[in-house]
Amino acid sequence: MIKAFLKQYGPTHRLGKLLKRRQLIKANTPDWQSLLMADRDLWERALQASQSGSNILLATSVGAFWPGMSVEGLLGAALTLRGARVHTLLCDALLPACLDCDATYYRDLERFVQHGPRRDLCQYCFTPAQRTYETLGFVNHRYSQWLTDNDQETINELSAQLSVEEIRQFTWEGVTVGEHTLAGTLRFFARASLPSGQAAIAVLRRYFKAALLTTRAVQRLFQAVNFEAAVFHHGIYVPQGLIGEVARSQGVRVVNWNPAYRKQCFIFSHGDTYHHTLMNEPVKHWENISWNTATENHLMEYLKSRWHGTQDWIWFHENPQIDLTKIASEVGIDFTKPCIGLLTNVMWDAQLHYPANAFPNMLDWVLKTIDYFAKRPDLQLLIRVHPAEIRGTLVSRQPIVAEVQKVFPTLPPNVFVIPPESPVSTYATMQPCNAVLIYGTKTGIELTSIGIPVIVAGEAWIRNKGITRDAKSIEDYFQALDELPLATGLDTATIQRARKYAYHFFFRRMIPLNFFGQDQAERANFKLSIDSLKALLPKQHQGLDTVCKGILTGSEFIFPVEQAAR
Repeated sequence: MIKAFLKQYGPTHRLGKLLKRRQLIKANTPDWQSLLMADRDLWERALQASQSGSNILLATSVGAFWPGMSVEGLLGAALTLRGARVHTLLCDALLPACLDCDATYYRDLERFVQHGPRRDLCQYCFTPAQRTYETLGFVNHRYSQWLTDNDQETINELSAQLSVEEIRQFTWEGVTVGEHTLAGTLRFFARASLPSGQAAIAVLRRYFKAALLTTRAVQRLFQAVNFEAAVFHHGIYVPQGLIGEVARSQGVRVVNWNPAYRKQCFIFSHGDTYHHTLMNEPVKHWENISWNTATENHLMEYLKSRWHGTQDWIWFHENPQIDLTKIASEVGIDFTKPCIGLLTNVMWDAQLHYPANAFPNMLDWVLKTIDYFAKRPDLQLLIRVHPAEIRGTLVSRQPIVAEVQKVFPTLPPNVFVIPPESPVSTYATMQPCNAVLIYGTKTGIELTSIGIPVIVAGEAWIRNKGITRDAKSIEDYFQALDELPLATGLDTATIQRARKYAYHFFFRRMIPLNFFGQDQAERANFKLSIDSLKALLPKQHQGLDTVCKGILTGSEFIFPVEQAAR
C-alpha cells in the first residue's frame, strides 16, 4: 500500500529516489581518510615524488556516479604511488544536464526543463566527490574555473538558436557535439528516438548546452596543462563523450573503462569507448594465444556459468527456464523445424554512429527482418527481446515489442517473440537454432563458441574477427538470409577461433581489480575494501599493474591470465 502511494504521487516518488540515491552514494564512498592515516608517511612521500611526474587527468566529472568515484579514486592512488601527478575534473553544478540525469527522477518533466538537476541531483554530486579528491591531495579542477562570462553568453545564444536537426548535426571546432548531445538526451528518456513535444526539445537543448560547456571547459584545461593521458568512465554521453573528443583533437591519450560482466573485473580501452574499439581490435592480440585442454575447459565452464550468472555481477535472471519442451509450449514454436534466432539490444543504449552497420538502427533491422521472414514460411524466426529492457539500470521507455506491434499488429505465423520479462533462458532457446541474427549483443561471442553460426547486422563486438558473417549492407544481409537454413554449423577450426576470442574477451580483456567489497544490504558493489595503501603498490596486484602500465605507457589493456594461472 505504501509502495503504491509512493509510485502514484510524483514528488514523493522523486523524494524517495533521491534519498535512496543519497544512501547509495554514502554506502559506496571510500574511506580514504582512514587509509591515509594508516600509511601517512608512504602517501606523503608518494605525493612529493609525483610533483615531477607525468600529468594524468581523472576526468570523473559526475561525482554522484559512485562506481566512477570508487574506481578512479583507486586508480588515482595507484598512479600516484607509481610517480604520476594526478589531476581530477568535476562538474561543480555547472552543467544543465548530464549522465546522472534521467526521466525517472522527473515525472513532471517541466521541472527538469525549468531547473535542470541543480535543485536536486547536484546536491549529492559535487560536494562529496570534491571532498574525496581533496582528501587524497590530487590537483583538482572544476568546470566553472575554465569558463568565462563570454563563453557562457555565447553558448547560451547558440543552444537557444539552432533547430533540432542543426543540433543533431552540429560540429564545433572539430568536435561532434551533436552526436553526443543526442546520445545523452536519448539516455535521459531511455528511448531510441526523441519523444514528441516541446518539453523533449527543451531537454535536448539542455544537453546541447551542457555539451558545449564541456567542450569549451575541457579545451581550456587541456591547453593549460600538458596531460599524458585522460582517464574516465563510459567515453560516451554528456559530458564523457565530449571529453574524449576534445582530448583526441588535442593529442591527449584517452583511456576509457567500464565494469565488465565478471565479478570485480573491468574493461579498459585506448583511444575511445569500448563500443567502438572492441569491434576493431587487431586479431593479432588473440588469434595465436596458447591453447590447450585446460584453457578450453576453463572457458567452457565459465560460459556455462553464465546461464545462471554465478561468476558475474551483471546478469538478468535468478532462475532461468532452460527446459526446451516447456519453452516450446509457452512460446508456441516447434524446435523440430528449422529455427532462426534473433537477439535484440536495448534500443536507447549507446546511440552513436557506427559506420559499419548495415542498417540505420536496430528497430529498422528488426522490422525488415520480420518482413523478410513473413515471406519464408519454411523457416521460423524466434525473437528474444533483451531482458535489460526492464531489468537494466534504466528501464526502456520505448519497448521493442510495442514498436513492432505498430507495424505488425498481428505477427506472421512463423514469427515468435519472447518478451523481456520472460524467465526463458536466452542460451537455451538459441541452442537449437540453425543460425542466430544479432545487432549489437555480446551473446554472439558465446554462441559461436558452441558452434552456432551468427550473422551480424550491427555493432556487435564479434564483428571483424573472422568468425561471423558480417553484413556490410542491407543487400548483403538479405543475401545471407537467403542462404538459410545452413547445411551445417560452424566447422571445427572456426569454433576453436571463436573460443580463442571468447577466452581473450572474458579473461584477458576483462581485467580483475579485486579491491571492492559487496554489501547487498547497502547495495554497495563498489565499496573500496583494502586494509592498506601498500596493496596498491607496484607488483602487489597483477590486474592493477596491467591497468596502470597501460595508462602510463600506452601498453595494451590485456590481462596476462596465462601468467596469473601459474
